[in-house]
Amino acid sequence: MQTSPAHAAHHDEREIETLEDFDATVSARGTLAGYRVQAIDLTDRTRELLTTDTSGAVFLGCPMREDAAQKIRTDGALVFPPVPALPFDPYRGHLYTADELFASLEKGYEQTPDALAHAWFQDTKADGDIFASMLRAVHDDSISDALDELLRGARVVGVMGGHAMARGTEAYAGAARLGRELSRDGLTVATGGGPGAMEAANLGAYAAPYEDEMLEEACRLLARAPSFTPSITDWAQAAFEVRGRWPKGNHSVGIPTWFYGHEPPNPFAAYIAKYFANATREDGLLARCNAGVIFLPGAAGTVQEIFDNATPNYYQSRGEPTPMVLVDREHWTERLPTWPLLQALARERSMESRIALVDRIEEAPTALKRLGG
Repeated sequence: MQTSPAHAAHHDEREIETLEDFDATVSARGTLAGYRVQAIDLTDRTRELLTTDTSGAVFLGCPMREDAAQKIRTDGALVFPPVPALPFDPYRGHLYTADELFASLEKGYEQTPDALAHAWFQDTKADGDIFASMLRAVHDDSISDALDELLRGARVVGVMGGHAMARGTEAYAGAARLGRELSRDGLTVATGGGPGAMEAANLGAYAAPYEDEMLEEACRLLARAPSFTPSITDWAQAAFEVRGRWPKGNHSVGIPTWFYGHEPPNPFAAYIAKYFANATREDGLLARCNAGVIFLPGAAGTVQEIFDNATPNYYQSRGEPTPMVLVDREHWTERLPTWPLLQALARERSMESRIALVDRIEEAPTALKRLGG
């Protein structure tokens, strides 16, 4: 997906997610009746709110003056007020960017919105507060809505793999070249949004518009901070240095989770759909990969993703089965013998022609095309 978020035009016609949308709707339609206004600061739009019909409208987390709030409640609108002192906006209308999640990185990762949201999650998860769990659910639903709006009409290919793959390794460079080739083929690359293999695929997509040498050089620069341990700050700063040197990368998507708090999101995904609930995130990631999924060698998380993906393909619960390409024969037949089980499941079903095992990562894009991806 080479475009920037011109996806605003695709969303539900009744959703207003920016101040520009708000002004355009009020001037063109002269009414806000039945609209959904999401996470916009309306403190400077008091006159419009007082003079426009808002019956049946819903205002989600929009700061506004009290006289405006009273008037629209009298109209019969529902007002969900902003929640004070939260490190995130549960009603947000758009996906995150790396710049947003890593703001204040120069003070150390612990000061970033990403780290503060995770700390809030840890505190509230422990005490089982119904209000906190409701805020997490509202947030995750807002993220899913924004993700659907972004990806409408896109051909999305998933690249799954573990977080342990270190920068500077041949495996990392291979995963990056894979992301680059998929992006150059016009596909939108989606990953779990974290470090390791996920970062490599997002980096590759980012590198797609540049000469091939750019990716080699970027990999060399990143290798100075090979892992997000011991310092997430150093790891993230190396990525921002690469982005600063080559600022016009292709867009891809990362779908990470605060559930795995030790894993920061990677800065090479242009759009980050970060969730609190890992189950929602896993299902959402795989369900949106309509052009197939490539599985790089990984451990328990990647095995889980293979079968999370295989189940709807087996039952055809999402329609035609989508391509599944497993990379590294030895890994998936000897070390973690997932492939024989996948083959047995697929036998004599329509998904049988949609699964493939390849030895080398370079073979994955061709296999994907052959399977109809």
